[in-house]
Amino acid sequence: MRFSSKIFNSHPKSDGDFFLAIKKILGFRPKNLAIYKKAFLHRSINQKDKDGNPMNYERLEFLGDAMLGTIISKHLYNEVPEGDEGYLTKMRSKVVSRKHLNELGKDLGLLEHVESRIPKSHFGENIHGNVFEALVGAIYLDRGYSFCEKFINDRVIEPYVDIEQLEGKVISYKSLVIEWCQKQKKSFDYEVYEDTGNDELKHFAVKLTIGNKVLGKARATSKKKAEEKASKRAYFALQSRIESS
Repeated sequence: MRFSSKIFNSHPKSDGDFFLAIKKILGFRPKNLAIYKKAFLHRSINQKDKDGNPMNYERLEFLGDAMLGTIISKHLYNEVPEGDEGYLTKMRSKVVSRKHLNELGKDLGLLEHVESRIPKSHFGENIHGNVFEALVGAIYLDRGYSFCEKFINDRVIEPYVDIEQLEGKVISYKSLVIEWCQKQKKSFDYEVYEDTGNDELKHFAVKLTIGNKVLGKARATSKKKAEEKASKRAYFALQSRIESS
C-alpha cells in the first residue's frame, strides 16, 4: 500500500518519502511505518487486514483521543495545583476542542497524506482533527508513552496551552446562554425554520428566542452549527447582563 501526496494523485509516494514526511511532522524517527500509514487511511478505501478487520484510522483516532486527554490532564494537574476537578475538566475541554484539533491538523498539513476514494473537497472540517488524533494513537503504539508525551508537548502544549488565555476562551456560546437563561429563569427556544436558500449544500436556519424576543438567527450546514452561531449572536446582545450575573 502506498500513499499519495494529494488525494487522487496518480503518482504515489514511496515509503521513503512517507517516512521523511512523518519524521518531519513527529520530530523523531518512526519505527513501524505501517502503523502511521493506517493513521492516514480513510474508511472509503474499504481495506481489510488478513483477519477481515477494517483498515482505517478510526481505531487509532479512539486511542489518540484517550492519550491526548491523559497527557493534557497531567499537564494541567501539574501546572494548576489550585484548580478543582470542574476547573481542570473545563480547561482540558478547551485544549482538546474539535475546533482546536482541526486547527492542529491543518497546521501540520495532515490531509496531504490521507489516502481516500473521496475528493478532498468533500471532506468536512473534522477530518483534520480526526487524523491528528489517529496520529497520536499511532505514536503511542509505535514509540510508547514518553514519545507520545513529547509530541503533544512540542506540538500542542508549548505553542498553544496558555492558562490565562484559555481561562477567557469560550468553548460553547450555546452552553453560556442556556446556563444564563436557567439562572435567570428565562424561557428559551431554538427553532429550526425552513430554509429556502439556493445553496449547493443543505443549510439549516435556526432562530433563538429568549423570553418572547428573537435574539439570534443563523444558518449553517448542520443544526448544531446553526444553533451555536445563533447563540453567539444572542450572547453578544446580552453580554453585559450575562457577565454581570
